[in-house]
Amino acid sequence: MLWGLAFVMALAVCSSVAAAQTSNVSQGQKNVQGATSSPNENEDVLLPPEGVSPDKVQPSTVPAASAETPEPTVGPAQSPVNQPSNTVTLTPQPQAGREPEKNKSGIFVFRTEVQEVTLHATVVDNHQRPVTTLDRSAFHVLEDGKPQRITSFRREDIPVALGIVIDNSGSMRDKRPSVNAAALNLVKASNPQDQVFVVNFNDEYYLDQDYTGNVSLLQDALERVEARGGTALYDAVVASSGHLLKSAKLQKKIILVVTDGEDTASRETLEKAVRTVAVDGGPTIYTIGLLAHERGEKRARRALQILAEQTGGVAFFPGNVNEVEAISQQIAHDIRNQYTIGYKPSSPKVEGAYRQVKVDASASGFKKLTVRTRSGYYATGGRAATASSKPDTKQGKPAGRSN
Repeated sequence: MLWGLAFVMALAVCSSVAAAQTSNVSQGQKNVQGATSSPNENEDVLLPPEGVSPDKVQPSTVPAASAETPEPTVGPAQSPVNQPSNTVTLTPQPQAGREPEKNKSGIFVFRTEVQEVTLHATVVDNHQRPVTTLDRSAFHVLEDGKPQRITSFRREDIPVALGIVIDNSGSMRDKRPSVNAAALNLVKASNPQDQVFVVNFNDEYYLDQDYTGNVSLLQDALERVEARGGTALYDAVVASSGHLLKSAKLQKKIILVVTDGEDTASRETLEKAVRTVAVDGGPTIYTIGLLAHERGEKRARRALQILAEQTGGVAFFPGNVNEVEAISQQIAHDIRNQYTIGYKPSSPKVEGAYRQVKVDASASGFKKLTVRTRSGYYATGGRAATASSKPDTKQGKPAGRSN
């Protein structure tokens, strides 16, 4: 009996020991699982590379760097052979909204884009006859005296965004019918895909027709003559240029200005007007000055010449209004027979700095070639408009007209 009781007690003790060991093993497994399912508070979080916003990078963790682990590097200390100087070598880590490119060596690179400067150029020979058969190799571009590599080139009739800006002051009353007819004939002789708007100005400026190719609508706008008041030429040019830079869908931009006197009413100055229009991507300005025997003729002539020459256009000074028709045909021919030349400046642009541009051309069979294009430009951070208002507003006041 005693032996039986001792045997039962021994079995109970053994069972208790086995159960305790099983419980310890199970608890140990739970601890291991808990350690692998949440990161250690002492671990380092991988930060996004420079220039990438945190919300574009998936969270990740890495062990704390040891003394034997070298610090990660971004690219080699020196650029590989034949790699452009404006490329930055990176590890293949994607950036927001942009994918790296892989070069021939298998290295991922992000390239810095340099904005192309576009020039529209007219070439004439020593007899002032247009030359339209040259190729890229005939042209040489200098910016601030330094040769530039031409990156794009074409010689074709491309559609333009054209602003017709006509003086509507009191002194133009008898001249407007001839001027209007000439302006319409210019449109008819131009590319059928041109987009044209009309601005009439006196003391104020009015957008009487926005972009259209409809000749009838343009005619209606030109005939809205209220010849009175002074001449706010610079204000009208600045506003029209701003309208082109803000909203034109066509790259090539033209302004035709017709006036019969000096500016008498603008808030802008000639210098401010030039600085506004003489920007990369700005308009080429053609001016027609009906200045014969007008007061302030010398000052008016100078202003029209400066606006044209600084932007690559031409200033015309006919002896009478009857000559405007032939001039408008010449302008249409000039616009449709230009070369478009693009280059990326070899020196970085400095906001607001003026860059002097010179283009030369030479080719066999021609004794002397003259290139007419803009003489320079003010560098800007982008191609946004520099005028704050459209031509249909003036100092916050609507400038529309009632019929």
